[in-house]
Amino acid sequence: MGMVQSIRIAMVKRGNISEAELARRVGVTPQNFNHKMKRDNFTETDLREIAEALGLRLEISFIDPETGEKV
Repeated sequence: MGMVQSIRIAMVKRGNISEAELARRVGVTPQNFNHKMKRDNFTETDLREIAEALGLRLEISFIDPETGEKV
């Protein structure tokens, strides 16, 4: 699952928040946020701010594809 899809699912689960509202919560313009969504181009900082704005915790990890184990 791509990051954009995860963000969209989180937006729905956290109260059907619009892209424009989430953009305001993270302090960027709706236009800029929309461009990032279209390009699926988020920095780790962006993702942490989005998680915080949605009241979620962000976890980033590497996973061994053969074992499924987090590295």
